[in-house]
Amino acid sequence: MSVTLILIIITVGISWYAFSNHSLMEKWIFYPYTVNRDNSWHRFITSGFLHADFSHLFFNMFTLYFFGTNVEYTFIGNFGVVTGILIYLLIYIGGIIVSDIPTYIKHRNDPGYRALGASGGVASVVFSSILFYPTADICLYAVLCIPGFILGILYLMYSYFSGKRMGDNINHDAHFYGAVYGFVISLAIVPQAGPYFIDQIAGWRLPF
Repeated sequence: MSVTLILIIITVGISWYAFSNHSLMEKWIFYPYTVNRDNSWHRFITSGFLHADFSHLFFNMFTLYFFGTNVEYTFIGNFGVVTGILIYLLIYIGGIIVSDIPTYIKHRNDPGYRALGASGGVASVVFSSILFYPTADICLYAVLCIPGFILGILYLMYSYFSGKRMGDNINHDAHFYGAVYGFVISLAIVPQAGPYFIDQIAGWRLPF
């Protein structure tokens, strides 16, 4: 069983349980105001295993399954099973943690702000995949298919400016910083992916 599938099973199980367990939700949700006062730093990790509802959970886990397996086996192929899995966990769990740091800084004195979800870690995995397979198509709603590097640019722009507006209840900052983290850390670990990434983009042409 792949680590990606194990992460999905664990996340689905915890999220599902927390839907009906308000106490667990309150103890594990990312609450910067509380973290700043009682040092509950575990929330940086535990909040990544909680979700707001079934649609939020499904979208994150479907995306993780779609991209995670390729990234997981890419690292295993380059570094062996044990090291490859550890690096993959660094990308995913590290993405959950790092993506919440700007959110913590921005909202540590805001008693009304809370956040949850695996989006930061999922974004890290997606952008790790884009580094390794930049011209592979990513299909939106099984209809619109766009090369990964183009969708990645659009995604970063959207997340950055949406995070500035703060007009909805989505933590766009986590998406943005998780994506940047996943790409940069993957490149640092597999530097030879950089020239390959550039060559692939340079050789890409419109299909018509």
